Amino acid sequence: MGRARRARRIAATAAYGGGGLAAAGAAVGAVGYGLIKVEAALARRVIGRPFDTSPDDEGVYGAGPGTPWEVVVLGDSSAAGMGADEPHETVGATIALGVSALTGRRVRLTNRAVVGAGSGDLERQLANALEVVHRPDVVVVMIGANDVTHRTERSVAVRHLETTVRRARAVGSEVVVGTCPDLGTIQPVQQPLRALMRRWSRDLAAAQTVAVVEAGGRTVSLGDLLGAEFAASPHEMFSKDRFHPSAVGYARAAAALLPSVCAALGVWGPDTLDRAPETRRGEAVGPVAVAAGQAVLEPGSEVSPTEVGGQARGPRGRWAVVLRRRPGPGGAEASGAETGGAETGGAATHPDPAADAVPTGDGPPSGPGGTPADGRG
Repeated sequence: MGRARRARRIAATAAYGGGGLAAAGAAVGAVGYGLIKVEAALARRVIGRPFDTSPDDEGVYGAGPGTPWEVVVLGDSSAAGMGADEPHETVGATIALGVSALTGRRVRLTNRAVVGAGSGDLERQLANALEVVHRPDVVVVMIGANDVTHRTERSVAVRHLETTVRRARAVGSEVVVGTCPDLGTIQPVQQPLRALMRRWSRDLAAAQTVAVVEAGGRTVSLGDLLGAEFAASPHEMFSKDRFHPSAVGYARAAAALLPSVCAALGVWGPDTLDRAPETRRGEAVGPVAVAAGQAVLEPGSEVSPTEVGGQARGPRGRWAVVLRRRPGPGGAEASGAETGGAETGGAATHPDPAADAVPTGDGPPSGPGGTPADGRG
């Protein structure tokens, strides 16, 4: 079963309140699970818990007149900043400083992320944040790693995430979700557990994307975005536990999220508004499940709602656009800045909604020139 189909199935199961994915685990087999449990125990022993807490990064960042932007951060240890030495080194703080620098306005950061949290904790985190900030301008979520390591049923995890996104959208907030990172890059994890965690991570990230876009938010694929850099400079990119990022690692993650946060706020530059996707950079409009599968294989990709021919949905579900906002070859920036589901000119890519000419997702998505976007499985 292709990743796009698995993502659709997981999201559909989440929407209708079922479980239904136990069969995926059965494929591993009892012997495999025994080996995996031993490897997981060894990984936990190596990683340990070297940090007592995460930095308190809440506060007002930047300078400028007027009412501050209200930014809320939810999620797990990556959102909380475990591994960073100083409050200003967290993902939330880095995003806050970036938004302030780009807009000339202060940013008030409210961080309700909790170390060890899973998707089931998000609704409580959001409720807590809304007691302080009644209408955040944007809610940033980083979640999924603990759902994988604790083997939470993916449809259950996705349902909690979707409920949280819908709640935030209901109060008028934009939502940007950094999807589950690729846990197959973590050094203390050995094979075959590493390969399984990579697949589980990617499948969860794809399902998260479908659910978030259906709920009106946008996602940024973190995947193995930092994999090559982490492999080349592990002592620089990882904190001392070799699991959580260091300040440098968090800065890289924040750099991937910041353009999408700014686009959600409508401040990513007027020259990028309503720009059609650039196919040479792997950008495209298609069914959300296909877009999700493509984004998983292209870390740094943003997926958000869009319209084709004035319609939000096509024969195969919600229309979505995949954008590459990070700098591309030659420093050119692949940036589209549609916000909140506005039409992005996607009709130029698919003028006939019924044509639905995007790959099915059963094979690797095509990149520029029709070549595979990523050779990884």
